[in-house]
Amino acid sequence: NWCCSPGRRVQSSKLGPTPPRLLSEEEYRLQGEVETQKALAELRNFCQSPEFSAWTTVSRIQSPKRFADFVGGACHVTPNEVSAHEQEFGLASLATDEQLFEEDDDDEEEEENVCDSFAG
Repeated sequence: NWCCSPGRRVQSSKLGPTPPRLLSEEEYRLQGEVETQKALAELRNFCQSPEFSAWTTVSRIQSPKRFADFVGGACHVTPNEVSAHEQEFGLASLATDEQLFEEDDDDEEEEENVCDSFAG
């Protein structure tokens, strides 16, 4: 900024900061996957470090074997959990959500016909 003329600096400060670019759905999904994998790797590394109190942690968790498998490199979710997630949040749920929204739209149209002041 020191190389810009004073007039240019004043003009740009009046405009304010530019808003950040919003991510597309695909970019958001991809960033979520990348950041999750990084965080899981950091967690594994911490759990394998000398500062980590394994006995304290193992005594507090419900599935010590599963935790040990995770620290050793196994997946952090089971196939059953993946399946349940897909059922709740996968493509099948999108179709259900669309049907619900279509039904809501139909209901709103009926309500508007009954009461013109409906703000919906």
